[in-house]
Amino acid sequence: MTATADQQLEFAGPAALSQLVRSREVHPRELVELCLRRIETLDPHVNAFRTTMGEQALADADSMTSFDGLLAGVPIAVKDDLPVAGQHTTRGSRTYWSPAHADAEAIRRLRAAGAIPIGISNVPELTIWPWTASDANGITRNPWDLSRTPGGSSGGSAAAVAAGMVPAATGSDGGGSIRIPAAACGLVGMKPTRGRVSTQPMGEGWLGLSVFGALTRTVRDSALMLDAMHGATATDTNVPPPFTGSYTDAAATVPPRLRIAISRKVPPGQIAKISRDQRDAWERTGRLLEELGHELVQRTPAYGMAMLEFVQMWLRGIYEESRTLPDPSKLERLSKQMAGLGRRLVPPRRRAQLLANRPATTARILALWDEVDVLMTPVLATTAIAAEGAYGRSAPVAIDRSGRFMPFNPIFNLTGQPAIAVPAGFGADGLPLSVQLVGRHGAEDTLYSLAGQIEAARPWGDRRPPIG
Repeated sequence: MTATADQQLEFAGPAALSQLVRSREVHPRELVELCLRRIETLDPHVNAFRTTMGEQALADADSMTSFDGLLAGVPIAVKDDLPVAGQHTTRGSRTYWSPAHADAEAIRRLRAAGAIPIGISNVPELTIWPWTASDANGITRNPWDLSRTPGGSSGGSAAAVAAGMVPAATGSDGGGSIRIPAAACGLVGMKPTRGRVSTQPMGEGWLGLSVFGALTRTVRDSALMLDAMHGATATDTNVPPPFTGSYTDAAATVPPRLRIAISRKVPPGQIAKISRDQRDAWERTGRLLEELGHELVQRTPAYGMAMLEFVQMWLRGIYEESRTLPDPSKLERLSKQMAGLGRRLVPPRRRAQLLANRPATTARILALWDEVDVLMTPVLATTAIAAEGAYGRSAPVAIDRSGRFMPFNPIFNLTGQPAIAVPAGFGADGLPLSVQLVGRHGAEDTLYSLAGQIEAARPWGDRRPPIG
């Protein structure tokens, strides 16, 4: 391909690229080679990847015999918490398991759709934090400003997509870890309904808080990735409301008039101040929704002290995951502190009580959706914070910094609802802004339809970060 052709493809996205492959205008090998060149050039500055799989990806591209898949020939990055056959899964740690014998179910589905895994993206250790930095792999940086974080814990995935190193990447979200990096990097990030994407072979993560999804530049591409990824196995614990349609079609369909609750009230139990830029983005998006014909009402879910329940589940989940590592003694000091808090503050009896209480807490919060179709909040309290976040600091400092940065995300991991981060312009510092749309269980199609309408009215796909 020529340099001009490269430039046209770098940010084209999975939907456009797979169409070019299906029409035989581009071969998958060309796309893999392009991504590998981009990674070689840009990743020394960004540090999005723990490792690349160039030889295997080229072999996979050359061996493709069918070009009919939804993601035919599209290179993707895989977050370092999903097993990929032949690769270590490290979760950002210096101690990790033997290479996986088989792909995780979500990766199997992506491959079946024609996607080609090209590299493993960086995460904070045990995927705990909303920044991406670790003793094992260093600090990952935001392509919009290398002094800032791309968010976390899917920060490597988000940085790779935002910089045009790959068209799409997998992510996971146990407290905002898809939506936070999407917001920090100007991407679209859907946290699906609990159970929508299989968690096998790992089972439930963090007591069921964590789900898998993807990071992309556009709503259409996010919907396409979920079309390819979704589906459960007989061994998955959670069964979401069934969906037999096309998320891609939903993203291209104008929604009916919706009743949308808007709120920027910080859930009780957290201390956060919403910046003027984030508040303005939320207000601008509200005005746009009214112009598009939707009914807006000021409503806030009955959060109560759900954040306290989330924090306890989060800490217990960290402790339980730490016990699965081959050598927990190699954990970072901060990770050991977090695991210790989970062990001491959430013993087995309290763990059981939290799980027993979750349905009632969920029902109380979900009562808002008896009155409305969608809730809109900010995603973050500010634009992206410093690249290191609270890396290397004490647990109380890191927990406080996390809460001040991303107060609006964790509640909806507790309830298991779908929530999507949608770009909403740029702040005075030139960094991306975002809003969060939250739906009923199983309502990813509604969220994609609304997000697609916002994107059509206020396009963002032509904006590029300065790097590259």
